[in-house]
Amino acid sequence: MHTAASFYASRRGQMAARLLGQRMAGFWPGGARGHMLGLGYALPFLPLWDRPEQPCFSARLDTPVTREGEPWQGRDCVARGDSLPFDDLKFDRILMIHALETSEDKNTLLRQVWKVLKDDGVLLLIVPNRAGLWAHTDNSPFGQGTPFSRRQIDRWLANACFRAERHEDALYIPPAGPCPAGPATVAEWTGRTLFPRLGGVCMIEAVKDIYAGVPTRPATIMPAGLQLRPARLFSRSLTHRQRGGNAQDT
Repeated sequence: MHTAASFYASRRGQMAARLLGQRMAGFWPGGARGHMLGLGYALPFLPLWDRPEQPCFSARLDTPVTREGEPWQGRDCVARGDSLPFDDLKFDRILMIHALETSEDKNTLLRQVWKVLKDDGVLLLIVPNRAGLWAHTDNSPFGQGTPFSRRQIDRWLANACFRAERHEDALYIPPAGPCPAGPATVAEWTGRTLFPRLGGVCMIEAVKDIYAGVPTRPATIMPAGLQLRPARLFSRSLTHRQRGGNAQDT
């Protein structure tokens, strides 16, 4: 099992963190606004938005991939995906990375995120891309758990009352072999230009779909004027036929 902490301590992990951080900053430029939470294993990326007046918080999920890690500035905890230890409507922004693919109950985790995110908050979700190489190489945390396609992640978000508003792929450098000798940004630009759907991860920005209804049971539509009577267990009355005489008995 390759943990997130050991991966980001390696040379390839540091390069991946730098490339992903550049793309994340493009989603949320200008620093964080309000309270921000990094969920899963977001420790390498929170310094992008951490400010003394607006500190970020970290919650490492209690999984073998994300449990390890040094406490981050006294604002880090290990949490279960089915019961996040935060108040409802607490955070303005939530960054999820190394979270959904390693969770056993993905819908419950997304619903917990929905609860602690403000109604006008924004979620940035990073998951392994099923079509990319990183999901099929197990020497990094992106190769652990379940990878996703764009259509699949959109369905998971919609089931949890989120609406995806922006998709991008990232991490085009190879997941194995020698690290690129030249600037990694060149490899990223080349991959985005030639193979836009084959990045190692999918980056999705989503918002709360507060108008999405979640029915408790299917609705029954009945035409006006039609009245249905409750059916009994047996609609026909049982009648016993008289046993006829046997010709051999006479």
